[in-house]
Amino acid sequence: MNKALRHALPLALLLATTGLVQAQQQCGGDFATFLDGVKAESIASGTPPEIVDKALAGAAIDQKVLSRDRSQGVFRQTFLEFSSRTGSKARLDMGLQKIRQYAEVFARAEQEYGVPAGVITAFWAKETDFGAVQGDFNTRNALVTLAHDCRRPELFRPQLLALIKMVEHGDLDPATNTGAWAGEIGQVQMLPEDIIAFGVDGDGDNHVNVKQSSPDALLTAARFIQHLGFKRGEPWIQEVSIPDNLPFEKSGLGGTMTAGEWFALGVQPRDGDTAFSALPASLILPQGRKGPAFITYPNFNIYLEWNQSFIYTTSAAYFATQFGGAPAYQKGNPEPGLDTDQMMALQTKLQGLGHDVGKIDGILGAGTRVAVQKEQQRVGLPADGWPTAALLNAL
Repeated sequence: MNKALRHALPLALLLATTGLVQAQQQCGGDFATFLDGVKAESIASGTPPEIVDKALAGAAIDQKVLSRDRSQGVFRQTFLEFSSRTGSKARLDMGLQKIRQYAEVFARAEQEYGVPAGVITAFWAKETDFGAVQGDFNTRNALVTLAHDCRRPELFRPQLLALIKMVEHGDLDPATNTGAWAGEIGQVQMLPEDIIAFGVDGDGDNHVNVKQSSPDALLTAARFIQHLGFKRGEPWIQEVSIPDNLPFEKSGLGGTMTAGEWFALGVQPRDGDTAFSALPASLILPQGRKGPAFITYPNFNIYLEWNQSFIYTTSAAYFATQFGGAPAYQKGNPEPGLDTDQMMALQTKLQGLGHDVGKIDGILGAGTRVAVQKEQQRVGLPADGWPTAALLNAL
C-alpha cells in the first residue's frame, strides 16, 4: 500500500462488524451519555481509548452551529449574479497564478487521477478563496453538535467518528482545528469521512493536512473527484449559441440527447469543438433561452455530487474551463425574472396544478424549474425553464 495514501474501511462496515449499526442512529438526550456512546462506538472500531478521550476532551454543544443549521442560506441570486461575484477576473488571475505555483502538484493530479488543474482550482477558489477563508467553527464541536442534534444524525455521527480517526492518524488537533459550521475542513472544504477515504499526503510528511498543506488538499480533492466519477480526457461543460426554434422542452439536466444531436439542431459550440458529439449531453439555460447557454457532458455530474445547487455547479463548472483558456461566457439579454413574492405566487399556482415544487419559498429550485418548463409547454410559451411574468400571468 502506498504510504502516501490514507486508507480506511468504510465506517458502515466497521459498525456492522461490531454489531453497532443501531448506535449510529443515537442522538439527543443527556450529552454525557451521548458522548459515552460515541466513545464506545469508536473504540469498537479499533481506535485506542486514549485517542478517543483526547478527541472528545472538552467537547461542547455549539449553539451557533445549531443556529446556522436551522437557517441555512439559499441561492436567491441568479446565475449571472452569483457567477460574476464568485468568478471575478481577480479570482481567475489568482487561480492561474496558483496553477503555475503548484504546477508539479497539478501535473500529478492529472497523471494519477485524470483531473485537470482547472477543475480542482475552481473548487479551491469558490470554497475558500484558495485557502484564505476556511471557516472559524471548531470542527469537533460542530460535528458533536450536529451528531447529538436529532435532525440529521445519520449524516453527522459517521463524520464525528471519522474525525476521531483523523486524530488517531495525527492529522487533526481536535482542540484547535477550525472549519465550516457543518464540519467541512480545509482548503477545498471536505468532510472527515471523505478525507479519511481519499486523503493524499502530497508533501511527503506522512500526514494528510488539508488545512495547511496545499499539495495535500489539491491531491485529496483530485482523488475525491475521480471517485465521484470524473472521466479522464472528457469535457464537462461547453458554452454554446442557440437558434430561436429549438425544442426547448428537451433542454434541462437529465436529457436523453447526444451533443451531436443538439449540434444538428443548430446549437453551436463557441469554441467550435465538436469532438465529443457522441457523448450524452444536456442543454442548460440558467436564465432562459435569451441568457447564457451551455452543453453539459457526463463529467458535469461530479459538480452535482459536490454541491446540489444548480447555480453553484454551473458557475463552478464554467469557471473551471476558464482556467484552461475559455473566455468569459456571453451574458446575453435574459428576460427579467420574478421577485420573491412573484415566485411564491407562481409556486402556489404550480402546486395547485399538481406539480411538486417542494416548499413555497420563492426559490427557483430543481422542482420549480421542471414544473415551469412543463407549464410553459402547456400554455404555448418557449419551454426553457425560466419563470417570467408572462408565465405567471398565463396560469
